Amino acid sequence: MNDSFLDELRAGRRLLGTIVTLPSPEIAEGLARCGYDWLWIDMEHSALSLRETGALLVACAGRAAGLVRIPPQDPVRICQVLDLGADGIIVPRIRTAAEAAAVVDAAKYPPGGQRGVGLGRANGFGLEFEGYMARANSATAVVVQIENGDAVRHVEEILSVPGVDAALIGPYDLSASLGVPGGVNLPEVQEAMERVRRAGEERRIPIGIFTLSPEDARRHLDRGYRFVAVGVDAHFLMTAARRARDAVGPTA
Repeated sequence: MNDSFLDELRAGRRLLGTIVTLPSPEIAEGLARCGYDWLWIDMEHSALSLRETGALLVACAGRAAGLVRIPPQDPVRICQVLDLGADGIIVPRIRTAAEAAAVVDAAKYPPGGQRGVGLGRANGFGLEFEGYMARANSATAVVVQIENGDAVRHVEEILSVPGVDAALIGPYDLSASLGVPGGVNLPEVQEAMERVRRAGEERRIPIGIFTLSPEDARRHLDRGYRFVAVGVDAHFLMTAARRARDAVGPTA
């Protein structure tokens, strides 16, 4: 990607990504080489450390945008991953506009927020300090996750918070919060997802979503979702390995 993740979204392009959970720079680089526009580096549902996350960001730089999902609403972690050079953050379990505003406050430099100023990979370890400071607030993506019933009920207010650049639906957590764990295709879950998508469309806030299925990814893009993550690195590995094992058949 020559333009930033946010530039691509603002230009109206549809972006396809995938989730990275394994601490292997080679896997991240390989996925970027496969043509994915962005990688969702997941620090919430994996054991990735800050050092490992930094190595994944280096591996995909120049080939795919690297967005990091942090543990829920952790202002210190927000600063740390942005200093590592993440193209944006994904913040899970947002329920209210006040929580979304606190995330923006932690992710933006003054006067837009209270992000701490330090030297790191993001600003070339100080060699590109002035240029990075001038563009960081407008170029760094703040993505909030809408993944529970409370968030859906407050989605219009959440998406109206200045500094929220995009929202990402977590369909599996959303289904669980609505009392039907895993029932992502049930009417009540689909209706909640559609309310989020429409709210984003009305406010010109890009809405993204996760799926395991390439067919569903295509369907979501065609329905108006602006960025979609399909699959997880470990799941890709296991399904391919299982397919190969099953194709060989019995060996005894």
